[in-house]
Formats: sequence, structure tokens, C-alpha cells
Amino acid sequence: MHAKYAEKGLRILGFPSNQFGGQEPGSNAQIKEFAKSHNAQFDMFSKINVNGENAHPLWKWLKEQPNGKGFLGNGIKWNFTKFLIDREGHVVKRYSPLQDPSVVEKDLKDMNYL
Repeated sequence: MHAKYAEKGLRILGFPSNQFGGQEPGSNAQIKEFAKSHNAQFDMFSKINVNGENAHPLWKWLKEQPNGKGFLGNGIKWNFTKFLIDREGHVVKRYSPLQDPSVVEKDLKDMNYL
């Protein structure tokens, strides 16, 4: 989806976290190489905490926004939780890890971004 809409300003940012069953035990370099081997075409950042006292400030902010709150509390439940942020920096919607990125694409079209 990123390559398809990058010229229209879409940016997908990946933030690996090892807080979910040890899914990301590798180094930042290993994680980036794994993503590259799966043809990931988005910006991949360093591994961070998304929950708890040591959560990255960005993730603390995302979860505090009116449209960033989770269904069962603000904690991130699993990898692949997604947030849609508009061009003005407002959280538009939070998506569960199980929601396919095509749902985000539909919302982008509904917002007339695509």
C-alpha cells in the first residue's frame, strides 16, 4: 500500500516491539533485514516499548488521543496495532492487530486522501 500511495503523501511507519511474546528478540539491524527480506516498503524505526512506564512518548501520546483509545483499554495488545493519522497530525482511528491494512486503505479513500 505504501508504494501505491507514497506520491500522494502516505507514509507508513513501523515500530518493532518485543513486548508481545518475544516476537522481536533480534537487534534493530536484524529486524530491518527481516522486513527487507519480506519486501517491506515502509520506514522501519528502532525497537521500542509501546506499553508500560518506559513506553516511547509517541506511543503514550497516540494512546491518549480521543480516537487512539483501544476497545479494551489503552494498552497495545499485540504487534500490528495500527493508527491512522491525518495530515494535520490528528489521530483519526486506531485499528486492531487483526484488521487487514485494506481497512485502512478504505478509510483513506473515504477521507478523500487517495
